[in-house]
Amino acid sequence: MNRPDPARWRAAALAALWMQVAALLGTAAFALWRSADVSRYFNAAEALLAALVMAWWTTLLGRVLTARPTPATDGVSRALTLTFPWLTSLRGALWGLTLFGILGGATPEANPVALTALLTLWGAAILASNATYGTLARLSSEPLAAAPRRRLMDWLNLSAALSLGMAVLNVVPIPGFSSAPTLSTQLVYGLGGLLDVTATLLALRALQVQPVPGGEESR
Repeated sequence: MNRPDPARWRAAALAALWMQVAALLGTAAFALWRSADVSRYFNAAEALLAALVMAWWTTLLGRVLTARPTPATDGVSRALTLTFPWLTSLRGALWGLTLFGILGGATPEANPVALTALLTLWGAAILASNATYGTLARLSSEPLAAAPRRRLMDWLNLSAALSLGMAVLNVVPIPGFSSAPTLSTQLVYGLGGLLDVTATLLALRALQVQPVPGGEESR
């Protein structure tokens, strides 16, 4: 059986991740354009900050996949380390506002089971993405260290599953909670979610096939 080509998987993963950065920038612009209420500013800010964090994360992953250590004083590493907690805080605040609205009776007609599933999946996705950012930031200083590599791959695997679930929830509305989305909204968030899942899985595979001293890449 032919062994996987690490260079090809690395190139595919990085290409998909940079496409995701561009898609997040597009989502930020779309959020400002599609709505007239104040929520558009929060949604646009979240997408814009996510694009910046993803750009720095992708840069560091590219170094890890070529086994190039990144010192903690490096500008990209510092930018990622300082910024991703703010992204997590913003996402957590949006999650909390949604929870308070639901508990306050803002959506009495919505199915409580569906709302519970939404909040659980959304909250887990926020925590998983935060762990993914932080784990790569730590791994970048020792890109071939076994333990943080395994943790990063575990978080990427979980993040892909959660991203798929969130993509479905963003496209299929919960009756009584959100209005029926327009075709443009379904395309933007549906395709964005699909790209997120694909890029995450490709990043996972690129790490799996990367040759590591003392180990063997996945077949």
